Amino acid sequence: MKDPKGRTVVGFEKHIFICENLREGEHPRGCCSEKGGAEIRLRFKQEIIEQGLIGKVRANKAGCLDFCEKGPTVVVYPEAIWYRISDPEKDIPDIIREHCKEGKIVERCRIQL
Repeated sequence: MKDPKGRTVVGFEKHIFICENLREGEHPRGCCSEKGGAEIRLRFKQEIIEQGLIGKVRANKAGCLDFCEKGPTVVVYPEAIWYRISDPEKDIPDIIREHCKEGKIVERCRIQL
């Protein structure tokens, strides 16, 4: 049976999960939803389109990724590289271009313990 979207492979080269978890009240670790998680996800989707990666890279919302105090948090698979978005206008295009297209980790955004 032919795929209705014309896909020839299952999955994506890169899959980006963006935390949009919302916590009630004044949680001491904060939450990514209140730090712009939904807007960040939409910006990732826009950047994927602008950089010509539709069908190769996918951005999806995620529940809690458990690095709330570092958030807003994203993780890129299959490499499992975790990023903090502090400047969406700079960080998101760089992650799409450098990580998803060129295979380089964007160190300034990488979450370190």
